[in-house]
Amino acid sequence: MKTIISRLFHSQSSLPRLYTSAIYKNGRLLSTDTSSKLDEPFKVEEAETVNVPPPPSEKLLVLGGNGFVGSHVCREALDRGLSVASLSRSGRSSIKDSWASKVEWHQGNLLISDSFKDALNGVTSVISCVGGFGSNSHMYKINGTANINAIRAAAEQGVKRFVYVSAADFGFVNYLLQGYYEGKRAAETELLTRFPYGGVILRPGFIHGTRQVGSMKVPLGIIGAPMEMVLQHAKPLQRVPLIGPMLTPPVNVTGVAKVAVRAATDPVFPPGIMDVYGILRHSQ
Repeated sequence: MKTIISRLFHSQSSLPRLYTSAIYKNGRLLSTDTSSKLDEPFKVEEAETVNVPPPPSEKLLVLGGNGFVGSHVCREALDRGLSVASLSRSGRSSIKDSWASKVEWHQGNLLISDSFKDALNGVTSVISCVGGFGSNSHMYKINGTANINAIRAAAEQGVKRFVYVSAADFGFVNYLLQGYYEGKRAAETELLTRFPYGGVILRPGFIHGTRQVGSMKVPLGIIGAPMEMVLQHAKPLQRVPLIGPMLTPPVNVTGVAKVAVRAATDPVFPPGIMDVYGILRHSQ
């Protein structure tokens, strides 16, 4: 942006004996020069050109960015022109696609607070895709404790929005995966407490799409897509106790990524618990 130079011209009839010349940079007063001599010619100083950098863009941190859902979230965010960073225990992703080189990869463990706080520097929003299965204690630790640590650290860092990819309520299945769902719900409670105006909880059903496992691509859509087509017409049955929740329609991983990135970056996206399938159906 070029410097604006203001000139004050001599006028005996309208100005007092004190004359001032002002030099402005980007509209801001820098200095003044006073003189009591009426007959001294006016001098204009040349100010240096200042290059003003563009305003910083939104920076998104994806927790679990090299996983199934997380990798799709990273790609969607990059497609929207965001600056994207990712944190996971393994660090840099093994994905060979070109978009992966545009992500700022961090290695850290959400169960060890000192190992991931640096990844939050400059971050404006966070999307957590962290979760896992195993014993009840392990599932609670990964789905609950790890995410709770991340939520608290993000709140302390001043992050504006935090999106947590949780899971839909599957009724009877919840009891079979007790640690999984108890961990998820504990993290949800923490998020609503720490981010009452910027916390979004997404509860998708079964997420399908192409999943990268090492050098192999597993087409989960072969199962998920037909299920989605059938179950989207089973709304009356979804109200049946015990059975109904198990009929929650699956959602494509691409759709989940789109909703997650929108929730993390759109200031008018409402906080609270969201049904991913419902949002996708409404937007079509």
